[in-house]
Amino acid sequence: MSFQRLLAPLLLEKFNRGKALIVVGPRQSGKTTLINDILKNKEFLFLDGDDPFVRERLEGINTSELGSLIGSHRIVFIDEAQRIPGIGLTCKIITDRFPEVQLIISGSSALEINDHTNEPLTGRKYEYSLLPISWQEFEQSVGVLEARRQLETRLVMGMYPDVMNHQGAEAEEVLRQLGSSYLMRDILAFTGIRKPEIIERLLRALALQVGSEVSFNELSNLLGIDKSTVMRYLWYLEKAYIVFQLPSFSRNLRNEIKNNRKIYFYDNGLRNILINNLNPLALRNDTGALWENFLVSERIKFQGYNGLYCSNYFWRTVQKQEIDFIEESNGKLRAYEFKWRDNRRTRLPKSFLETYGAEGVVVDRENFRDWLVVK
Repeated sequence: MSFQRLLAPLLLEKFNRGKALIVVGPRQSGKTTLINDILKNKEFLFLDGDDPFVRERLEGINTSELGSLIGSHRIVFIDEAQRIPGIGLTCKIITDRFPEVQLIISGSSALEINDHTNEPLTGRKYEYSLLPISWQEFEQSVGVLEARRQLETRLVMGMYPDVMNHQGAEAEEVLRQLGSSYLMRDILAFTGIRKPEIIERLLRALALQVGSEVSFNELSNLLGIDKSTVMRYLWYLEKAYIVFQLPSFSRNLRNEIKNNRKIYFYDNGLRNILINNLNPLALRNDTGALWENFLVSERIKFQGYNGLYCSNYFWRTVQKQEIDFIEESNGKLRAYEFKWRDNRRTRLPKSFLETYGAEGVVVDRENFRDWLVVK
């Protein structure tokens, strides 16, 4: 199945504006496929950073040599660019000395891409993140009814393109390979961590706490490492597009919980494979957590692809009043509570809505499309 990515028109719109286009995101999220699709029927020079010959050819290359390499091409696509030594300076030379050339860069490590290109390409780039398939992209590819029919499957198996293009045992095998090899390889490659079992234990601990507040001190005691190391490892996991944090919201109410955080996975399937549980929802006791992780991660995709610049939070008081997700945009707050089963008696905390003049919505299986799909 081919998925039409929402990022495609955004990239095409930025063509030939004198700046490099950078696409980052987790391995196997479809970056190379996306760029090849938008370059269909166009001539371009493809340079694969995973190829040792390409890395050797580009390392320390000068302007004259670059000119010979580029030749008459007007588009240059460098894939897995973070693996090429000195790629930032090379990209700067292309952007500055060959203004007629549209440079496109992709990579699966935000940390390494930014390390290599931030300073050389300051003011010379547009950067975008490509995450696993979004619900809107899924609906556009298979239709509303088929997407809705697969909702429970997607809560378990996730939204990575290759997983979605397989069924049953084959899909499980693809997901296991993704969790055990591709992502761990990227993490270990750019962190230099000598004890990968600590990262694996941290990931499992986070997977079991989805939807709950995370304590760095508790994780430190559980893993037998200091708190600062826990925080550093978590930073690595965020840069590898495996997890992201949601901070607590606190402004005016004295009993609000401050400085806490929840941690979510960008993909439900990856979360489930880490705890070795791909059982259907009927055999699980964590449906609420899966629904919450799915909605939060999908909303993050929705915001990014539709140009919504929001600050995101959760909210809780010492009296255990809670709100699952809060968006702040242009000074306006919107509060959302997530329920897998339709529960018309659910009400968001009146104290929050009145204090902050916020809108409140309960998101369940009946109305979740209103939150994730542009009408």
